[in-house]
Amino acid sequence: MAARSEGLALEKLWQAPDGGRAEPVDLRGGPLPPGLASRFEGELAIELRPDRPAIVANFVSTLDGAVSLGPSEPSAGGGEISGFSEADRFMMSLLRGLADVVVVGAGTVRVGRKHAWTARFVEPELADLFAAWRSEMGLAPQPTTIIVTASGDLDATHAGLNDPDVPVIVATTPAGAERLAKLPLARHVQVKVAGKGKRVAADAVLEVVRGTGARLALCEGGPHLFGELLGARLIDELFLTLAPQVVGRDETARRLALVEGTRFGEGASRWTSLAWVRRAGDDLFLRYRFEA
Repeated sequence: MAARSEGLALEKLWQAPDGGRAEPVDLRGGPLPPGLASRFEGELAIELRPDRPAIVANFVSTLDGAVSLGPSEPSAGGGEISGFSEADRFMMSLLRGLADVVVVGAGTVRVGRKHAWTARFVEPELADLFAAWRSEMGLAPQPTTIIVTASGDLDATHAGLNDPDVPVIVATTPAGAERLAKLPLARHVQVKVAGKGKRVAADAVLEVVRGTGARLALCEGGPHLFGELLGARLIDELFLTLAPQVVGRDETARRLALVEGTRFGEGASRWTSLAWVRRAGDDLFLRYRFEA
């Protein structure tokens, strides 16, 4: 399928008064640099926390709530869900451009066999602009990729594990670390034992993020990892793209109802406030902030 929304600006339709936040202590971002600002009116800034790294999530969803088609989906960037929307890729690249680390689950990694979790991968024509923007903000050239896997079941030849310019940390269990020790992983890939038993809990993921010195982490899923972090009240904001398609196949589409009050596990229910709404063609871009 040809890319939709090619080159369209993310037009601002509505924004909460004062950005929907109290006076922040610290912000990452602001007005976009020339070359990017023409496609994004106003500022893109995320409030940083004094107590821990801020964590924001980014998803694309169909109108009926599908966020993944599982093994049938050829890339981890949500291409089939978004209808290969270039505007959605642009929004993704902006968030990756701001982040110190990008956190993904092993299922997302296995689906996206050729994916790399950087802005330049999804918008290669804008790579120099993103590099300059990160340099101006005093950030590393590329965000660190943090892969969360309890089992350690990863492909050492995966593209996202083999770019020496992109640091990679695999957060896993003791059993997962044993499995990974047998793989010919590249030298820039670190394995950190963060989980106990058969899972890597949300607080352990947070400690891995904190250990990098990150102030801002971007979670790109999948739904299980997002649910873990949400249940631990560690998600601060959600960026949600609504793509104009209906899948309507409950037996194949894994669904994630990203609405106020949705429960992802015991005690995980949280309320959000809508911060802004943007549009590029038929795509809607929503930004929500979670209550403290």
